[in-house]
Amino acid sequence: MAIKLAVAAKTDVGKVRTNNEDAYVIADLNRGDRVTAEKPTDFDVQSRGVLLAVSDGMGGEQAGEVASALVVETLRKVLVDIAPESEESKTSITHIIEDAVTKANEEVFAAAKDPGKRGMGATLTAVFVNGPSAYIAEIGDSRAYLLRGRRMRQMTKDQSFVQLLLDSGAITEEEAANYPHKNIILQAIGQQKNLNIAVGKLGLRRGDRLLLCSDGLSNKVTPDEMRDIVCAAKSIDEACTKLIETANERGGDDNATVVLAEATGDDLIVYRDEETVTQTFEVVKAGPNTDIKSDRPPPPESDKEVEKTPDEKSEAEAPAPPADEAELKSRPLQMAVAVLMMAVMIGVVYLIFR
Repeated sequence: MAIKLAVAAKTDVGKVRTNNEDAYVIADLNRGDRVTAEKPTDFDVQSRGVLLAVSDGMGGEQAGEVASALVVETLRKVLVDIAPESEESKTSITHIIEDAVTKANEEVFAAAKDPGKRGMGATLTAVFVNGPSAYIAEIGDSRAYLLRGRRMRQMTKDQSFVQLLLDSGAITEEEAANYPHKNIILQAIGQQKNLNIAVGKLGLRRGDRLLLCSDGLSNKVTPDEMRDIVCAAKSIDEACTKLIETANERGGDDNATVVLAEATGDDLIVYRDEETVTQTFEVVKAGPNTDIKSDRPPPPESDKEVEKTPDEKSEAEAPAPPADEAELKSRPLQMAVAVLMMAVMIGVVYLIFR
C-alpha cells in the first residue's frame, strides 16, 4: 500500500521545571520498532499501521514521568500484539484502541499504589494510522491538530474543567485562555478504573500534516501560529524545533512535546480545497464532556487567509452588538452551573490527592 508517513518529534523540559514529565512514542507496528525521530523518519504504512502518541504526566516527585512513560510504552506493546493485519471496520479498530488504552490505564493505576507514586496519572493523545485513515484517541488535554493546505483544525476536544465551562457558555474563548483553573482535567490515565475514551476517525488526504502536542506547547502557541511555523519551516524537524523554541521564548514554564507527521503516497486521495475537514472526520466515540450544550456558534473551520474588502474590514472592526435579553438572562444560570461543577471537581481532586 503506497501510503507513507514522514515523522519528526521533539520534547523539552522547558525553562522552569527540573524534570520532563512528557513522553511520546512513534512506532511501526509491523516491526514493533520505537524511534525517537528527532530527525525525520520515513515509514511505509503497512498492514498493521503506525502509532503516534503524546502523554503528559502528573504526580510530582518524578511520578509524572513514570506515568507518561508507562502509558506510551504499554500502548505500543499492546498494539504491536493486537493491531489488525489489514484495515478492518471502524468498530473493530475502535475496540482495539480502547483495549490498548484500557491496558495502559490498568498499568498506571496499579503502579500508582506504590507510596511514592500515589496520585500519579497522565494524559494521552494517540493517532493510529491504519491504511488511509487516522484514528485519534483522547484522554485529558493533550491535543492533536490537522494541517490540511492552510487550514489548521484541532481534532481533539480537551477533557477539562475549562472546556466544560466553555461548552456550557459560562465563559468565553478569551476568558478560557487565561482561566485560573486551566490545569484541572476531567479524567486521566491511572486515576480511575473506568475511562471514557474519545475516538475519532479521519480520512487522510495527500499532504495532510498531523501535529500532536502536550499543553506545554498549546498553552503558549496558538493554532494559527503553529500553522505559520509549520508552513514556513523547510522540514518537519525544523518545524518541531521552532515550535518548542517559541514555547520557551514565552516563558517555558512547562514541559513541551510535539510530534509532527506528514502523509503522502499514491493511495491517498488528493486534497481538494473545496472539501472541508468535517466531511472527512467522524466522531466514533464521544468523550466525557460532549453532552454540554452551548448557544455559541462553532468557530470557522477554515483559517485560509483571504483579503477582505474595505467594507468587510470596517464591519469586522466594528464593536460587537450587545447581548440579547435571552442571553443576559441565561448568564446567571450558566454561572451557577459553573460554580456547582467547580465544587464537584475540587471534591474529586481532594479525594484523589488527600
